[in-house]
Amino acid sequence: MSKNIVFVIGAGASKEINLPSGYELKNKIAELLDIRFSPIGRGQEHGDYQIVGAIRLVVQDPNGGRGDINPYLQEAGHISEAEHDSLLYFERRRVDSTISFDSLEKTWYLPFFQLLTENCGKNDLKERFQNVTLIIFNYDRCIEHFLYYALQTYDRVSEAEATNIFKNINIYHPYGSIGSLPWNNPNDSMNFGADPSPENLLQVAKKIKTFTEGTDPNSSEIKAIRDHISKTNRLVFIGFAFHKLNMKLINPGNGKSATGSLPKCYATTYMISESDKEVIRSQINGIYSANINTKMANLPCGEFFTEFWRSLSF
Repeated sequence: MSKNIVFVIGAGASKEINLPSGYELKNKIAELLDIRFSPIGRGQEHGDYQIVGAIRLVVQDPNGGRGDINPYLQEAGHISEAEHDSLLYFERRRVDSTISFDSLEKTWYLPFFQLLTENCGKNDLKERFQNVTLIIFNYDRCIEHFLYYALQTYDRVSEAEATNIFKNINIYHPYGSIGSLPWNNPNDSMNFGADPSPENLLQVAKKIKTFTEGTDPNSSEIKAIRDHISKTNRLVFIGFAFHKLNMKLINPGNGKSATGSLPKCYATTYMISESDKEVIRSQINGIYSANINTKMANLPCGEFFTEFWRSLSF
């Protein structure tokens, strides 16, 4: 039997590379939206200029909007800025520029990549990646960006080979993202951490989904997510908050595993109380209508991989 593994990834996983928590995100959006203009005609004095420019484009073009576009613009602009401020960002001034992997030593990104590629030759990476599913509840493209450059750095593959290998991994963003990366889709993309123009901002904002859009049970992506959950041998929650609505989103709803056996389950529960851990266990059990032996660790994401390395290995 193939060793399928599903990682459900939340905001806590991105926090290790300096992306904002939900609370920090809310405060930053409030700052961006505090748009004020000079009473004596000196123009805009406060708030995000790109958001104002994008709103003006929507107003000018009667066919360019999707109802109230403001929430999408706010989120898209901030996530791009957060990517720029993360440990994964680098200036593309030289052809051989890449991520500073030394700065990631205390994060989960390096052990995660080591886990994916352990005891796997370059020619076998495609097959290995086919057995991995990432359900990412964040708008950023950090994992995609990291994997592309890690493949080139550690496995000595070309850009084209890295792109080809990467396309074998199953990645889903239930609530959308701020667009593709240039190497993955050059015709409809934005560079990682780029400073978007009003036109770019309007374009990427349309890729962010509302909660209703992200949880539509009839969407092909939701069906695929639930299919992977029902067929996995191992289910791993990384930096995930276990919100009820998100747990409902991934639940296949048929009360059983499609493999005929229950998966092994692992979860980071950093700084979560014992009583709340019992609630989380109940939520996970609810996915399969059975008692799952879920192993939890009160550890940051990076240390979590050290704790369960052999259990998560292929």
